[in-house]
Amino acid sequence: MTETYPVLPLRDIVVFPQMIVPLFVGREKSVAALEAVMTANKNVLLLSQRDPAEEDPEGKDLYDVGTVATVLQLLKLPDGTVKVLVEGQHRAEVKTVRVEDSYLEADVAPIEEEGADEADLEALVRSAVKHFEQYVRLNKKVAPEVVVQVGQIEEPSRLADTIASNLSLKIADKQALLSERSPSKRLEMVFGFMEGEMGVLQVEKKIRNRVKRQMEKTQREYYLNEQLKAIQRELGDGDDEGRSEVDELADKVKKAKLSKEARDKAEGELKKLKAMSPMSA
Repeated sequence: MTETYPVLPLRDIVVFPQMIVPLFVGREKSVAALEAVMTANKNVLLLSQRDPAEEDPEGKDLYDVGTVATVLQLLKLPDGTVKVLVEGQHRAEVKTVRVEDSYLEADVAPIEEEGADEADLEALVRSAVKHFEQYVRLNKKVAPEVVVQVGQIEEPSRLADTIASNLSLKIADKQALLSERSPSKRLEMVFGFMEGEMGVLQVEKKIRNRVKRQMEKTQREYYLNEQLKAIQRELGDGDDEGRSEVDELADKVKKAKLSKEARDKAEGELKKLKAMSPMSA
């Protein structure tokens, strides 16, 4: 059994069932599709583009699996664009796409999900939730309350979709998750994507910590050197004479015709001398 819906092409997002998402729409065909939706049953087919740069997508430019969604709210902005709030309902497979009254329209068939072994599903659900908690601890872009929300979902299909919508994945990867009919396979895919993302996030964390430690070391050395200079100024013993001697030596090193190795060594020793107290032998 096929159903017909106006099509809303999406550039850089994949909307999953049960997700409530705000969208900003500016293209004429998309605005026309929304106007048609508001005069009918308020349902629209959300299809992601294969190439986000395509300004005027046709059927071949869109993926063949999308999400039928309900328009919850529509607001026309002064600049001519439209802000729309949609809620995903169910997956649908595209049969045909055509232009109808200046917008795209598609005939689609609802996708029936495949069954799976209950014990396997329960194990996958537990593993996915636990892994998602670890993922959120590493990825600060995901709000902590999402973990609570995910932990309360018992339905495998919805759990997989909710986690997928919160992962930092490429459009093609999210589309692959949307197109998968089996909840168990979808959970396995989500688990694999989280593994890969966590590996990258852990490396990024190590790099950030290393850079932070190096900055702290540099700041600490600068602070200690400034303290040492302040102490030497407070002591004042032979300071002017000591500084004059160091300046004189620096001038001699600068004027001397030294090899690169000898100059580097001399400047290194001079640096040590500068840091020494004038009272040192």
